Amino acid sequence: MISLSDSQKIGMGLTGFGVFFLFFGMILFFDKALLAIGNILFVAGLSFVIGLERTFKFFFQKHKMKATGFFLGGVFIVLIGWPMIGMVLEIYGFFLLFRGFFPVAVGFIRRVPVLGYLLNLPGISSFVDKVGESNNMV
Repeated sequence: MISLSDSQKIGMGLTGFGVFFLFFGMILFFDKALLAIGNILFVAGLSFVIGLERTFKFFFQKHKMKATGFFLGGVFIVLIGWPMIGMVLEIYGFFLLFRGFFPVAVGFIRRVPVLGYLLNLPGISSFVDKVGESNNMV
C-alpha cells in the first residue's frame, strides 16, 4: 500500500478540483473565471503532489521546452481573458508534455472491463492505438 504524505493528499485534492473547474469551465462555454481557477489549481496541485523541485525539472527539461511554452502560454492567455485560444494552446502543450504517459494510461484503461471493451471496438481501436504509441508527436 502506498502511503501519501499530507502535502500529496492536498495536491491530489487541488489537482482534482483543478480538473473539475477546467471541465466545468469548458462546459459553460469557456467561462474565463472557471478556466483560470482550474489552471491555477491544477498547476498548484501538481506542485504539491510531486514537489516543487521535481515540477520545475519536469516542465523545464530541454526537450520539453516547446511543450512547456505552449502549456504555460495557454495558461497565461486564459488568465488575460482569451479562453478559446488559451485552451487550444494549453491542450496542445498538455499532449506534448504528457505523451510519454499515454501508452501506460491506454494499457491500464484497456484492462478496465467496460472501458476496455469500448476501446477495442473497430473504429475506436485504431485511434487509441495511435494515441497509445510512444513515438514523437512533435
